[in-house]
Amino acid sequence: MLKSYFKKGTVEAGCDEAGRGCLAGPVFAASVILPKNYKNKLLDDSKKLNEKKRMFLREEIMKDALHFAIAQVDNLEIDEINILNASFLAMHRAVDELEQKPELLLIDGNRFKAYKNIPHQCIIKGDGKYLSIAAASILAKTSRDFYMEQIHHEFPAYNWIQNKGYPTKVHRLGISNEGPCKYHRMSFALLPEAKQLALF
Repeated sequence: MLKSYFKKGTVEAGCDEAGRGCLAGPVFAASVILPKNYKNKLLDDSKKLNEKKRMFLREEIMKDALHFAIAQVDNLEIDEINILNASFLAMHRAVDELEQKPELLLIDGNRFKAYKNIPHQCIIKGDGKYLSIAAASILAKTSRDFYMEQIHHEFPAYNWIQNKGYPTKVHRLGISNEGPCKYHRMSFALLPEAKQLALF
């Protein structure tokens, strides 16, 4: 089972993002404060869970968490400030929305931009080590999936309902045939040959 805390007796918020590697849509982030000594044997990195388990755990997290928040940075902002900074900004926005101020932020990954006056700890593969980061990864992932499923109906050619904006063959075929749309990240190489594409 994953660890319930990094530093005992500290109010910790786990933070993670979803959608960094996508060609379209926002990057989502979540921040989660779990109860002291919280335990959940099913909680794990969202990438290791199937959709059914993620959806079940989403409800569990929302019910059990002391506080949680979900935020996003859209594709236009991503193109302006780059995806790494957008990922940090999304996590900052999620922390902004927490009803309780954490004493320590647990960040999935090896880099982070300091948030105001709250210390942080970067943890490589933290979503597979700490419950609060795993919880954040599930909320970010499921929230982003919901969003991509909704905008799929606006632009079905890209098959976002299945690929969620990741660079699959079908998604790239849609871009090749139809061109990019208003949700695409124009600063990314949308096609392997990195052609200059215009919005339609």
